[in-house]
Amino acid sequence: MPGEYAAVMEEWRRDPAAFWLKAADAIDWIRPPRQAFDGNAGVYGRWFPDAVCNTAANAVDRHLAARGDQAALIHDSPLTGSVTRWTYRDLYDRVNAFAAVFKDMGVGKGDRVIVYMPMIPETVAVMLACARIGAIHSVVFGGFAARELAARLDDAAPALVVAASCGIEPAGIVAYEPLMSRARELAKVSPPVVYLQRDAHRADIPEGDHELGPLYEAALAARRTVPCEPMLATDPVYILYTSGTTGHPKGVVRDTGGHMVALAWSMANIYGVAPGEAFWAASDVGWVVGHSYIVYAPLLIGATTIVYEGKPIGTPDAGAFWRVCADHKVAALFTAPTAIRAIAKEDPGGELPARYDIGGLRALFLAGERADPSTLVWAERALKVPVIDHWWQTETGWAIVANPMGLELLPVKHGSPTAPMPGYEVAILSDEGEPVPPNTLGNVAIRLPLPPSCLPTLWGDDARFRAAYLDAFPGYYSTSDAGMIDEDGYVFIMARTDDVINVAGHRLSTGVMEDVLTSHEKVVESAVIGASDPIKGQVPVGFVVLRSGVSAEGLEAELVAKVRQEVGPVAAFKHVVTVPRLPKTRSGKTLRATIKKIADGESYTMPATIEDPGALDDIQAALAAHGHAL
Repeated sequence: MPGEYAAVMEEWRRDPAAFWLKAADAIDWIRPPRQAFDGNAGVYGRWFPDAVCNTAANAVDRHLAARGDQAALIHDSPLTGSVTRWTYRDLYDRVNAFAAVFKDMGVGKGDRVIVYMPMIPETVAVMLACARIGAIHSVVFGGFAARELAARLDDAAPALVVAASCGIEPAGIVAYEPLMSRARELAKVSPPVVYLQRDAHRADIPEGDHELGPLYEAALAARRTVPCEPMLATDPVYILYTSGTTGHPKGVVRDTGGHMVALAWSMANIYGVAPGEAFWAASDVGWVVGHSYIVYAPLLIGATTIVYEGKPIGTPDAGAFWRVCADHKVAALFTAPTAIRAIAKEDPGGELPARYDIGGLRALFLAGERADPSTLVWAERALKVPVIDHWWQTETGWAIVANPMGLELLPVKHGSPTAPMPGYEVAILSDEGEPVPPNTLGNVAIRLPLPPSCLPTLWGDDARFRAAYLDAFPGYYSTSDAGMIDEDGYVFIMARTDDVINVAGHRLSTGVMEDVLTSHEKVVESAVIGASDPIKGQVPVGFVVLRSGVSAEGLEAELVAKVRQEVGPVAAFKHVVTVPRLPKTRSGKTLRATIKKIADGESYTMPATIEDPGALDDIQAALAAHGHAL
């Protein structure tokens, strides 16, 4: 891969320490780093161990002189019909007001604060206020189930919970106080809660808890300020919980210094976004994308971040994203493939973008789940801009593999998120830990050490961190994804390793079969699972969602023939089930493991992160109607 990307990768490989110390110049330090990496610290080493800094100072304070009157945050809520704009000076005032309230309540450096709030501008200010005073925030998706919230309370042992009174969904109001109160009943700890009341629904505040609004408004009116707490670069800025295989959530730790360095580098070099431009990550602050690219990265470089309280469809229609891009002159949009599939289902001809002035949009970035080629092609045709798949994880906090638009746009290969970014030496390993030849499916791993911003450990549990990520392949971080690297160095992420199925001794990627299914003109989305089979061990079963207004007549035979032709008879692909929707998490990931349990007739627990539980009923009904013994 010639060009600027190759030069940057060579610079990193030649001297990783010098590369990251140079990248660290983008951050304002209280005490600048002299050492890039200490391989003897922590589980596998720590970044910038001698440096001192503060995240809020970098995301807010340092922009006041040059950008005080520029929009820092635009909140667009089709659910309330409102648009709110905060300048960097507004954001500074609000972050300080929240910080003053939290300090008054006794919250200090190292304390944990659970944030249980929806997509409103105050959520961003609360997170930054925690960073300002050195408290470690842990955001839990607003409206998350009480049982899951209780598990996070027990693990983090917070000094305070900051909750909104409600979230607003297209289907109606979701009251948070009953969920919060139930979680405290279930948890071993019962921290104090302060509630921010929303006009759509006001909570009945339990005895002993407080209403946040009057305290915040008083601090804001008095223009109270709180100095930024000096933090070691290795101090945590937040904990973000991700699902664990044992049912106990894993608390991913994000350090303060390396987090800022990597995110600032990514905004310029991966996303190609400059200070003063509008960047929109159409996610939620409850997920890692929301942390990295709604709250932190855009503000670190002095860009404008869009906070959207709505859906890709239904608020009011499938043109919602393009309306937001036009209204706020968005330069780059980042969303999940599932959002684009939902839009394409409603607008198969890609006609709605042309109704809006989105001439300022330079690129669409996709991540969160594998982007199938048909979705990429639809978006390219509809938007007429580069559509860039990139791959990363909650654990890393920024892209492992991407197409670095800010450096140069590498030739696109549909189905591949392109090439590794600096700091990530990606390898494909056999189950025995040996490198495999190009174009061979295997386990995707990253040679240690991981680059800045990646998790140094799990909250309070180094042993679990080693067992979950490091023990499978000594010297490597195991991503738990399956994929391959081709002869040009392009990485292909095909499935989670749990989704690689074994059909009569042949290891097959469900992702390949899903690509074939979604390449059919009638299919907008698909999921393939390996159903248990007494003869072959597993057999693939495809579930497809059709484009609006098309008929399913004769489709199963067409799709079976298509998979047999393009994947081969070895796949033993015989069953396709049409469903109105696929069960997904709120972050857009398809719940394949749960679908498999339904297909196998096994009992299952309702996933805590599911977006619409009724989608599981759809799977069961469709399987019953299909009539095949799977």
